[in-house]
Amino acid sequence: MPSSANTSPPDQGAKEAQGRVPSAGQPQAPQQPSQQSQYSSSNPSPGIPNLRDKIPKLEPRRRKKPEPENPMPVPETPEPPPKPDLSTLTFTVPVRRILSPDDHKLFLSSPTYKLILSFIFQLSESVRDKPISSVQDADFTPTLRAILTILDEAESLCRATPPEDQGGSRFGNKAFRLFVDKVRAAAPQWHSTLFTSPSPLPPASVPELSTYLTHSFGNRTRIDYGSGHELNFFMWLLCLDRLSLLSSPDYPALVLRIFPRYLNLMRLVQLTYYLEPAGSHGVWGLDDYQFLPFLFGASQLLHHPFITPRAIHQELTLEEFGHEFLYLNQVSFVNSTKTVKGLRWHSPMLDDISSAKNWGKIEAGMRRMFVNEVLGKLPVMQHFLFGALIPAAEGMSEPVLKKEGEGEEDEDLEGEVKVFDDKEGRRHVHQPNGWSDCCGIKVPSSVGAIGEMRKRGMMDQLRRIPFD
Repeated sequence: MPSSANTSPPDQGAKEAQGRVPSAGQPQAPQQPSQQSQYSSSNPSPGIPNLRDKIPKLEPRRRKKPEPENPMPVPETPEPPPKPDLSTLTFTVPVRRILSPDDHKLFLSSPTYKLILSFIFQLSESVRDKPISSVQDADFTPTLRAILTILDEAESLCRATPPEDQGGSRFGNKAFRLFVDKVRAAAPQWHSTLFTSPSPLPPASVPELSTYLTHSFGNRTRIDYGSGHELNFFMWLLCLDRLSLLSSPDYPALVLRIFPRYLNLMRLVQLTYYLEPAGSHGVWGLDDYQFLPFLFGASQLLHHPFITPRAIHQELTLEEFGHEFLYLNQVSFVNSTKTVKGLRWHSPMLDDISSAKNWGKIEAGMRRMFVNEVLGKLPVMQHFLFGALIPAAEGMSEPVLKKEGEGEEDEDLEGEVKVFDDKEGRRHVHQPNGWSDCCGIKVPSSVGAIGEMRKRGMMDQLRRIPFD
């Protein structure tokens, strides 16, 4: 009779090998010791792959290198210069004085540059961690009430000047020029009758202040609006500050109550007359019209406990807190004026900025942008106006004399650095080998498309990108 060893199945030896206890120092691999021995064998059985050289080697995870810091330092707030002695000033109608790159360099090294930087940054610092509701009506001075009254009067003029029918055109509506004419005519009376406390305005200063106010609504000739016109509004406020009608305790109210009122007025003007974006960078720009809501708004949210930069993508957050924070409110308005949904598609720069770790990074970046992209850009600052309260630097070009029949708006043409006339007698302000808006090249209004959609009842057809 054959022995039991001879009657066992052929693989019984393999099963017995699987049941053996591994020796000391040998790693346990339950249910697969035979495979381990096969993989470690230098001569594996035919048909069984040798994975020794195919399994990737385990390496410790490397930590990501910290993101490099921005080499450009955060601009600091300069010390404000002393207020001028009004008895020594000769008030004048503000005019353009930055007519060349050399003029711009003189401006960037002048006390006026530090004056503007100090005023804007002080306004921003005054609203750190403060919502709009932190300023009460009881905090308003007579000057602040007068400013609100002027903005209310300007809104009444806008509503009393309806746009012309342009057959669905998205370009600027010519009725805007009539609105600006009405503002220019009413501005001197507003200043003379409303600013009476604590002391009335010097009568000679009224034309200077009226010019800054009028230019804060946009350019009458080009029917456009941009960050330079927004800056004119704050230069108007700076003039009131230089005349001692405003002081630093008024700064939070200027940013959180006066500025939102101005923004709402300008949104009405933009939507009514389809103002074209002045110097727009298109889809890659921060905003077609405004800049300072993002600087002041980032300062408001600097240490907010739960609203993070990514919150601008949350519609509920924008709806619930937009009335308290300028940044969120401006993003909400930008969303409402686009024909596609999603910041990544219509405002990729805002989308990129939302990936910042905190609001401190954004606030620092906005300071850099104000220095480099507003005050530091010749195409923006070539339209800046200088008078007695905001003086030009010594050595800057004298203002260009007007031709007969030209108004003050005709000097304020888009361009680069040189003023010349073409063969047809048209005034140009840019490099002779370049082109600009004065050459007849226009940019359609960014709010015109959505305005025409509203007129046609097409708001339910707002497009989404298919792969969003």
